Amino acid sequence: MRLHGADGAGGADALLTVLELLAAQAPPARYESLLAEARFGGIDAVGLDRLERAVALAGMARTGHARDPRYEAGLIALTDTARDLTSSYDLDGLLRVVTRRARLLLGLDLTYVTLRDAHGACYVHTTEGARPVPVGGDSGPRLAPGLRFAEGYGLGGVLQLHGEPVWTADHFVDARFAPPFTSGAGPHGPVYDEAAEAALRAEGLHAVMAAPLRSGDTVIGALYGADRRVRHHTPEEVGLLAALADLAALAVEKAGLLDRTRVEVSELERDSARVRTSLTRLRHTSEAHSRIMNLVLAGGDLCNVAKAAADALDATVMIRDQGGRCLATAGELPRLDEEAVAKASLDAHARRRPVLAADDTWVAPVIAGSEDLGGLVVRAAGGLTGEDERLLELAAQSVAFLLLMRRSTAVAEGPVRDELLDDLIADPPHAPQQIAQRARRLGVDLRKPHVLVLARPEGGEQGRAVVWASSYAYRLSGLKTVQGGCIVLLLPGVDASAAAKAVAAELSPLLGHPVSVAAAGPGWSPDGVGRMHQEAGRCLDAMSALGGTGSAASVQDLGFLGLLLSDDNDVDGFVEAAIGPVLDYDAERFTDLTHTLEAYFASGGSPTNAAEALHVHPNTVSRRLERIGELLGPEWQKPGQVLEVQLALRLQRTREVLAKSRTATDPNRQPPPPQDRHG
Repeated sequence: MRLHGADGAGGADALLTVLELLAAQAPPARYESLLAEARFGGIDAVGLDRLERAVALAGMARTGHARDPRYEAGLIALTDTARDLTSSYDLDGLLRVVTRRARLLLGLDLTYVTLRDAHGACYVHTTEGARPVPVGGDSGPRLAPGLRFAEGYGLGGVLQLHGEPVWTADHFVDARFAPPFTSGAGPHGPVYDEAAEAALRAEGLHAVMAAPLRSGDTVIGALYGADRRVRHHTPEEVGLLAALADLAALAVEKAGLLDRTRVEVSELERDSARVRTSLTRLRHTSEAHSRIMNLVLAGGDLCNVAKAAADALDATVMIRDQGGRCLATAGELPRLDEEAVAKASLDAHARRRPVLAADDTWVAPVIAGSEDLGGLVVRAAGGLTGEDERLLELAAQSVAFLLLMRRSTAVAEGPVRDELLDDLIADPPHAPQQIAQRARRLGVDLRKPHVLVLARPEGGEQGRAVVWASSYAYRLSGLKTVQGGCIVLLLPGVDASAAAKAVAAELSPLLGHPVSVAAAGPGWSPDGVGRMHQEAGRCLDAMSALGGTGSAASVQDLGFLGLLLSDDNDVDGFVEAAIGPVLDYDAERFTDLTHTLEAYFASGGSPTNAAEALHVHPNTVSRRLERIGELLGPEWQKPGQVLEVQLALRLQRTREVLAKSRTATDPNRQPPPPQDRHG
């Protein structure tokens, strides 16, 4: 800039230049350049003195502006707000701090923050300085949190469109925002929000300025400052509001980041808890399986394994064989729905994993390869988790392993045990003392009662039957051998009939065809094994002759035929089985039911003729026959039982006659005391 002449015009131009530099906030170097040019530009002394005085005043003005209290307060407020952002984590609290400081710092009547939701709608989040709702006042819209603005409405619409701060001295008369619109902020033209306008009017707001809250290049909301009077805002005020808006945007981003972090931390904590729970359950499953397997390897029986599985599962456990019969149990199972259990057992073996039957009842297959060894029936009142199902599956595998071990042991000892039983039934028998010692070494006590069972498969497949018999005899601490196409079993027990039925019930389903089973006994010494074998053989032949192939019976089950087939001819046992209750009744009550029976049979089964022979009324005979029916059972008059009753009556009468005859031939001999058939 050049200054011409020494007249007053040149000095005036220099003073005007000082004012321009002051308005432009030029640096001090520009003032120094102006003075240097004036000194060498021909300005007179008075003009130069005035110019120097003007530059000095301009410097003072600059210094005063830099020390403007409001400017300093703004910087302090920005610093304090930034510090608050590092110490507070609550979005609502942070935005309240920003709005409160903006209101106090800029001397505003009302400040508020709007945010955009996930769908892009704008709503009021925080307010500071809003008028309270008057008691009993109107229920119109208020500028309060939750108020929603139409997209593109007012200053917010312009701010959203351009992304820069915007202000108006009087919202209601500004042609940009007041209807009728001359320009619109909406993407498709002017936007008017009646509810928002009503809220602004309810607050009495005129001057409004807004600064954007940015997240990157996206406007996520706005910070508003408003007055209830017409007011022109300076660039410094707008800039300060924009700075506070940037801090508010940081608060929103920080809160969002913290919320996401909390969600992720919560999810990680849940995952960690699930992992810890899963690890605990897996550890429990592993330890329980180890305990069960240790029992199996230590030679534990099925009852101990069932108890260990029940303790681990907190349930009741039953081990069944392939025929559904109970082998061992731990706890008391309530009445089972056998149909549902049978269906679940089929599904479990088909899927090779535990299956829920009904009412918290589970069935697990006990299998070895493709062979069905049975199943586990488990009742868990609290249900089973995934880890519990796995433990149940492992327990079933342990039971399968134990059954296979037993079978292997039985097969390994099979030849020795077979030889022992062969020697026991040999004719003549081997030395009893040596046989007893051999039996004790195999865990068989021949001094205890035992029965002998003969099983003859009627459909071939003797191989499977022999393998089963080895395992069965080992399981019951008995002996097994094979002779003449029949499986011979020597088993502990006193009930030969029950033993025969148990063998038939287990072996027939395994082979899939009938098995003829005969039994004899009990015996109490090695000497009687050969005799029982002969009796069981005759019983089996008699069953075949009578068309009883595929059935199970003992010598006692054949009635008088058993008496004929038996070597010891147990007349007392036969009489007791046939008419014992009638004899006991007569002995206890001094009645004559036995004589009535004899008269009834002698008269051809006619109560009337029997009454004449007994010299009693027919009704008396009828009552006695009813009592006899109660004692002998409702089927006592059927042909089979009638024959046994008549034969027993004949034997009893013959014994009485012989006893009287012995007494008559020896007058000094005392009659024998009444025989106790139960002793």
